[in-house]
Amino acid sequence: MSDHPYLRAYLAGIAVPTAFLLVVLTAFLIAHGAGVLPAALERLIIFPMAAVPNLWGLWNIGYVALRRRGGAWPIGLHGAALPFLLVACGVALTRAIGVDIYRPRVVFTAFPFALLAYYLAWKYLVGFFNRLVGVQA
Repeated sequence: MSDHPYLRAYLAGIAVPTAFLLVVLTAFLIAHGAGVLPAALERLIIFPMAAVPNLWGLWNIGYVALRRRGGAWPIGLHGAALPFLLVACGVALTRAIGVDIYRPRVVFTAFPFALLAYYLAWKYLVGFFNRLVGVQA
């Protein structure tokens, strides 16, 4: 299984957020049908649904590339660094389309929980898929 390690790393990386986004989309559609969410969120949810799994896959390729060069850190810490990029992209996206849902107080309160969630997801789930496809020992 030594052929195409970066392709396998990409596929292992996108597995977790793709499955999770099915749950998020279902909740969004139920809430939208009930009229609970503002209409502006429709424009906001499309981009993350395409970008987040791809970023996870690319982030995992980066981890595997670092590991192959002998300079990797634990996969949980690598995954916990990703929310810094995602929050910056999310703030830029909301400003670009004119939907200001980020409040500094909420971001600073929720961010540590996001770091913990990403650490655990990467350590246990992405790490499992990496071992499953043979890109991490």
